[in-house]
Amino acid sequence: MLNEKVIPWALKGTEMGGEILEIGPGPGLTTNILRQRFPRMTCIEIDQRLASSLSRRMQNTNVTVVEGSATDMPFPDNSFSGVVSFTMLHHVPSPQLQDQLIAEAFRVLRPGGTFAGTDSTLSPSFRLMHLWDTMVIVPPETFGARLEAAGFTDVFVDRVKKAFRFRARRPPAA
Repeated sequence: MLNEKVIPWALKGTEMGGEILEIGPGPGLTTNILRQRFPRMTCIEIDQRLASSLSRRMQNTNVTVVEGSATDMPFPDNSFSGVVSFTMLHHVPSPQLQDQLIAEAFRVLRPGGTFAGTDSTLSPSFRLMHLWDTMVIVPPETFGARLEAAGFTDVFVDRVKKAFRFRARRPPAA
């Protein structure tokens, strides 16, 4: 499903370049697919156990795994040609921290780079899956304005029944 539907839907018509940052890969299901599509990937994962496990699995591949928070990334400005985030924004514990993550994605993107991804919308089944987990829903209706507030342009948000996709571009250098 990820390989045939979710990732193609999220990245359709999007140029990501060759140096990708994946925010919040969790166990690395999307990482397994993305690493075959891009020459170099870096993943930032806040959960120590998940970061360690993914790092071990990605040894001797084109993927580097960094344990850390996407709200305060240890990367220099303009580090990546593209940033992706798949169904993880709702795990960020507040709208303010979500906005900080968006600002960090903007900061680490090179001028002209794209931030793209997906997240889920509220549904009874989604709520049940997160009974004992962080779930701060990102309203797709306001997400575009939040991306623009961080400085992104060419913002696109597309909602379907239980999810939405987004993409936004850091303006090219003047």
